[in-house]
Amino acid sequence: MALFSNYPYIQEAFMFNPYVQYMYSYPHKTAYRSLPSLPLKDYFVRLAGPGHGLYLHVPFCQTKCGYCNLFSVTGQSAEVMDKYLLAVERQVCQYVSLLPDSCSFSSLTIGGGTPLLFRESQMDRVFEMLKKMPHFQGIKEMVIETAPNQTSREKLRRLKQAGVTRVSMGIQSFSDAELKTLVRQHSAKKARKALELLMEEGFPCVNIDFIYGIPGQTKDSLLCSLKEALKFSPDEIFLYPLYVKHGAGLEKQIQCGLVLEPQKAYEQYREASAFLRSSGFRQDSMRRFVRVKDEEGNLREFSDCGFGTSLALGCGGRSYLGNLHFCTPYAITPRDSLFQLQQFIAAEDYTKVNHGILLSEDEIKRRYLIRHLLIYPGLNEEEYHRRFQSRADVDFPFLGEWIDKGWLVRDSFLALSEMGLGLSDYLGPQMISRQIRQRMDAWEACHGQ
Repeated sequence: MALFSNYPYIQEAFMFNPYVQYMYSYPHKTAYRSLPSLPLKDYFVRLAGPGHGLYLHVPFCQTKCGYCNLFSVTGQSAEVMDKYLLAVERQVCQYVSLLPDSCSFSSLTIGGGTPLLFRESQMDRVFEMLKKMPHFQGIKEMVIETAPNQTSREKLRRLKQAGVTRVSMGIQSFSDAELKTLVRQHSAKKARKALELLMEEGFPCVNIDFIYGIPGQTKDSLLCSLKEALKFSPDEIFLYPLYVKHGAGLEKQIQCGLVLEPQKAYEQYREASAFLRSSGFRQDSMRRFVRVKDEEGNLREFSDCGFGTSLALGCGGRSYLGNLHFCTPYAITPRDSLFQLQQFIAAEDYTKVNHGILLSEDEIKRRYLIRHLLIYPGLNEEEYHRRFQSRADVDFPFLGEWIDKGWLVRDSFLALSEMGLGLSDYLGPQMISRQIRQRMDAWEACHGQ
């Protein structure tokens, strides 16, 4: 309990688990259900005008990391990847025929999986396909994920030529022992080399991901990894606590859904976040740390992590069109993921929505609250009132309790305090509605065993 001795009310923290759930979006895919074949043309009107996001999911990996329960498959040939791209091209053609003429995407994110597992020719094919879309011309930000083993000079040069503005690399640790525990296939040496190549290309933004709460990890070993990372001058660093969910390879070794030794993990988080803030990074969320100034000394502006209107391409990505959220059915096991991939490749009509959720007004408010409250600079209460004609603290009385406990502060924005940021994975799940929680629990009961 000494850890929280300086914080009122927080000494009770480990009466509960601070690491309940990562709220990277709302609602979670496990709350999605079958829908009665909704025609997309009725919802694409919400993509009129500028400022929308475009997402392409690449569901291929060389191997599966021990903690991963994301939608991806391993062991697939180049021929399967070609078939997947052919299916995406069919999907793009059908979507373009339905999109409003005024639609203009402002950002493109290519995630996975491991997008750079594609061959150079396949990567070229992706960018050529997307740039043929008339709605693609307004793209200002292009983001792609990579991993050390798939990062080569030739592929990075192709990304630079294509106009990629941000590259995110999952390193997780510079300790070979910790990488082995995570069942990562790269070595610390390989990660260093990949980072060198990445920085040499001069992308406008480079992000590195790290994990804490790894069995055997210490505060010192975590700080050692972060100090080494700073030698490469990354623009952003993400710190993720180690969650092991159903379907992940480490499931048999660590209790599912929980962070091993939460107090130890929280201590690591406190040390790491303080170190990064003292090293010139702004903390935009529990996980995201952004270098305050760029190489020219200019202050970096805040950018949203992506909760707006967004259209997903491929198998496994989510689309957000107002109150309609949809994707292929959630799959985590190799068998289920491969089945969904095969179904997508074989499909002929991509213009109907068969799986997703239609959000009520209350759920839209909760999504808005989660979107702003857990991310810098916080919730603008006047804007909330303008949008919903109600007050956030009236709609959600627990906000007042959080202020009393020191988890929230009210200034120009309603924002998490430093203490509250560290408890985001405890506070965020409290914003889930009873109906959505019931759906999630029901999915777990059917699929989580």
